[in-house]
Formats: sequence, C-alpha cells, structure tokens
Amino acid sequence: MSRYLVTGATGFLGSHLVTALRGGGHDVVALCRAEAPALAAQGVELRRGDILDAASVRGAAEGCDGVFHCAGRVSRRREDAEALYRTHVEGTKITLDACRDAGVKRAVIASTSGVVAVSKDPNDVRDEAAATPIDLIAGWPYYRSKLYAERAALDRSGPGFEVVAVNPSILLGPGDVHGASTGDIVSFLERRLPFTPAGGLSFVDARDAAQGMALAMDKGRPGERYLLGAANMSLEVFFRRLARISGVPAPALRLPRSIALAKAGAHLIEQARKRLPFDLPVDPVSAEMGQHFWYLDATKARRELGWTPRDPLETLADTVADLRARGVVWPQA
Repeated sequence: MSRYLVTGATGFLGSHLVTALRGGGHDVVALCRAEAPALAAQGVELRRGDILDAASVRGAAEGCDGVFHCAGRVSRRREDAEALYRTHVEGTKITLDACRDAGVKRAVIASTSGVVAVSKDPNDVRDEAAATPIDLIAGWPYYRSKLYAERAALDRSGPGFEVVAVNPSILLGPGDVHGASTGDIVSFLERRLPFTPAGGLSFVDARDAAQGMALAMDKGRPGERYLLGAANMSLEVFFRRLARISGVPAPALRLPRSIALAKAGAHLIEQARKRLPFDLPVDPVSAEMGQHFWYLDATKARRELGWTPRDPLETLADTVADLRARGVVWPQA
C-alpha cells in the first residue's frame, strides 16, 4: 500500500478520491486550509496549509509516494479571471514543485475535459489528440486557467518526477456539498431555468472520476492526459432525462443553434443583471457556453487505465436523490 497527498480533499472530486484511496488500503494525507472532521473520521492525516504556500505543501508531502492535485476553484464569472489564474496556474506550479522537492515521484492532476473537448459542431467528438480550441477557451477564464495549469503541470513531467493529467467532464453524482458542479441541476429542479440551450454536454459520475484518478496513478503514462466522460448528449435530451427521473418538467423554450444569437443574448443578460434588484438564474457566460458541444471520446482511459464508468442514468438519479435528501432543493408548491 502507498501513502498519498491529496489537495482539494474536501471538494467534490477530492472527497470521493479520498474514499476510494482509503477503501484501497492506502494512507492519505490531506492538505487543508481548515478543520475537516469528515476526513479525520476516515483515518486521513490532516495537514494545515495552502497550495500557494510552498513550505506547507512540502511539509505535507514528505514521505508520500505520490500526490493527487485536485484543489481548484469553480467559477464562470469573467471578473474572477485573476483569482482563477492564481489558484489553478500558480497553485499547480507551487504544489508540484514543492512535492518534487519533498521527494515525491509521481503526480496526478485533476484537469478538465474543457481544455480540449469543446466545439461549435455537434458531430465533433474530441479525444486527447484534438487541437486545443483556444479561440473558444480564450473567452472563458475558468477553462483558460485550467489549460495553462495543465500545460505547466505536464511541462514538469520527466525522469524522477512523473505527471499525468486526468480530464473529467461535468461532475455529477452524490456529495457535491459545496455546489460547485450541480448548481445547474438545482436550478432545473427548482424550475428556475428559463430555456434549454441548443448545445450539448458530457458528464461523468464524480465517484467514477475519482476511480479514474486512482487508476491514473498506477497506470497512466507520464506526460499524457486522459479524458473521462460517461455520456455525450444534447442539453434537450439531458433535460428530458432529468425530467423523467425527477418529475420536474423541462423548460418549454428552446434556443436556436446560433452562436451569434447566444452572444447577443448573453450581452442582454449581462445588462439585465446590472439593473435588476435580484439575480438571474442564468449568467451570460453559461448562456454562451450552453450553445457549444462538449462531446468527448474516453476510449483512451478505458483502454489504457481499465476505466469503466457506471450507467449515466444511475448518476442522474443519484444526483437528484442526494440533492433532495440533503435539502438543497426547495420543495415545490
């Protein structure tokens, strides 16, 4: 059995990863900025620190065989660009350099499928070898920062310190206690989505993504990325499936397939957000992103890592059940 450092261990992906690692008999050290009693209850060694503080990372990494770097920040707001860059890019550089200095030999980082698997074409299902759609990503600070973070990480891979990137699509499933990934599902269940965008998405169960991370530590090729996705579908189909599972009707209004129209609508949404005394359920960046297609091919992860995701309908059902069980979704009158 091995000893691993996990950053972002209290997050959606990180918490499921800790459970998977502990279930496999591994020792886990979690770098946390605050107390984490749920992790301590699993026998995790807690170390206070921050990914931007090299000394705390280095101290936590001593004696570890590998590091899983899952820490990050989720935001679609363009005004958060600087904070996203600092967390993702600078945080990745500091964390990996400190781990290498501490003698750690292998790192697996949590990237995102959005650094490669996004297109304006519904027939464009992308794999790891596809060209980075920088013309699209440049306008979305979250994905732009994740791309630069991934590049910085893989640039550090070499003899004596191997780095592997794992790129899950949208994370769904139970346990998103911070609401970082399931906010759109909550809006759907509370009937606050005014329309169905014309694009398409890919999603994966966070529990399966965590298993993919663990497999990448053992089997992933250094310097490579591995896309993880369980299902590709249009947002119209996605909402219909959610409707069948939850009993909540899908939005009746469907947007046309025009990217230009989406951008114009995004501008109107932005102007409305500045004038209205309440917040709108759809932000302009999300409206624009929803007109694109985030389809991916996870064959490489299946073939090289032996990764197999669960039935996507099970993931959707578990997501809805968990949100309702935790009282996240307001009951409908």
